[in-house]
Amino acid sequence: MEQLPDWVPDGIEVTVPNAARAYDYLLGGYHNFAVDRDFVDRMETLAPGAIAHGHANRAFVGRSVRWLVRAGVRQFLDIGSGIPTLGNVHEVAQAVAPESTVVYVDIDPVAVAHSKAILAGNPLTAAIQADVQRPEDILGHPEVRKLLDFSRPVAVLLNAVLHFVPDSADLTGILAQFDAALASGSYLTITHGVQVKEWVDDRAGVQRLYRRAPAPAHARTREQLIDLFTGLDVVEPGLVPANDWHPDPEASGDTPLEGLLAIVGRKP
Repeated sequence: MEQLPDWVPDGIEVTVPNAARAYDYLLGGYHNFAVDRDFVDRMETLAPGAIAHGHANRAFVGRSVRWLVRAGVRQFLDIGSGIPTLGNVHEVAQAVAPESTVVYVDIDPVAVAHSKAILAGNPLTAAIQADVQRPEDILGHPEVRKLLDFSRPVAVLLNAVLHFVPDSADLTGILAQFDAALASGSYLTITHGVQVKEWVDDRAGVQRLYRRAPAPAHARTREQLIDLFTGLDVVEPGLVPANDWHPDPEASGDTPLEGLLAIVGRKP
């Protein structure tokens, strides 16, 4: 039996892989367990490039937050935030605009518990446990209402989380609830996994692997992702591979990673 460190809350399930902890391991963090590390290692074997896509997602978060701050945004709602690692949203935003407020949201109690520990002493941040499939629980949460003023622009970050929402859910309806709460000039960012035939060597093996996890991933098409932004002004360059969205100059020659797309939209 794996010895649990003292940062793990009581009653946490550590016998099945968890998306937040697997992502933490993928990024080089240490808030993960053997089952999560095995999950990532097996995924990389079955779908070479999975780890690179994870790093591309994290880099996109940093670039997009800096872009949003330059666009005048000072409020961020990061849903599916995972376990904080280097380059958290509040670190990026507050480095440029110290008055920025950030609320992290995750369904995983481990991610939330560790987030709260990291954020202790920073009154402009908070972390809550909630499910993206229940927007009303997020938008009405006291911590959200305390830190975010929805009469002013807010950036809602939905990065690497919507592909864990099952196809049976009303994804359009979920996003419509967030959109209805936002003021003009607010933004929505999404990164989402898509199927790339050449990327996955063993699709059946990947599907078996994801069935081990409590929140299996669901790839969607480019058309489905574009449809989610109906009514928003899509920021250039539109829907592109995550590492091709406003890339840093030194990374501009990198090959686009087609398995993870990114898009940013502004509410008119």
